[in-house]
Amino acid sequence: MNTFIHPTAIIDSKAELDEDVRIGPYCIIGPNTKIGKKTKISALAVIEEWTEIGEECTISQGVIIGTLPQDTGFEKKKSFVKIGDRNIIREYTTIHRGSKEGSTTYIGNDNFFMAYSHIAHNCLIEDGVVIANVGTLAGYVIVEKKVMIGGLSAVHQYVKIGAYSIIGGCSKVVKDIPPYTKADGRPARLWGLNSVGLKRANFSLETRNLLKKAYKTLFRSSLNTSQALRKIENELKANSEIQHLCQFIQSSKRGICKER
Repeated sequence: MNTFIHPTAIIDSKAELDEDVRIGPYCIIGPNTKIGKKTKISALAVIEEWTEIGEECTISQGVIIGTLPQDTGFEKKKSFVKIGDRNIIREYTTIHRGSKEGSTTYIGNDNFFMAYSHIAHNCLIEDGVVIANVGTLAGYVIVEKKVMIGGLSAVHQYVKIGAYSIIGGCSKVVKDIPPYTKADGRPARLWGLNSVGLKRANFSLETRNLLKKAYKTLFRSSLNTSQALRKIENELKANSEIQHLCQFIQSSKRGICKER
């Protein structure tokens, strides 16, 4: 093992460190924590109890992971934070553990959380998500893969943000953001399909055209949401992206964000 622990770091005897982990000065690693292979934790970071971090993560100075949720109903029972592989977590980001007993705040792989991001209790973040500086997620927020959230944006509790969507900086998000769209404002409104993002992600021209037609039917026609969904299902090719868009809207509990 080539694990390096700075002599000023405090590592609980019940912490599990895999090989090639690096722990910087004045870090605190609590009990019942697991740190995966080749993960680097910089100075002054705090990893609290019941936190699991995967392999090859980079955790910058002053990050706090696994502390108690900011929830007045929290009963101080065992709950968890689980973080996947190759995540970059920049300075002073905070990630809180689940609020209910046995629950988990879950973060997938290859995400990038910029400085001062906040991920509250029971959030579920998939893969390849970017949260810019001071982006804030309230409790129980779900963020699907490849989402980009602009700096200083705040997302209301229980909101769901669909895959490959982008949210402009300083936005106030109180409704679900459909997949493949772009949103901005206070409160956030849709500004069309995330065409540039979809092209960069190598979506086929056929898929992009289908999504464009679906978007126009949903948000730029005289049809209500139920009528628009029926029209899409009847008239457009049911590829995986169209199916996901329709299922996302049908399952929305907070309601979806509308166009500006």
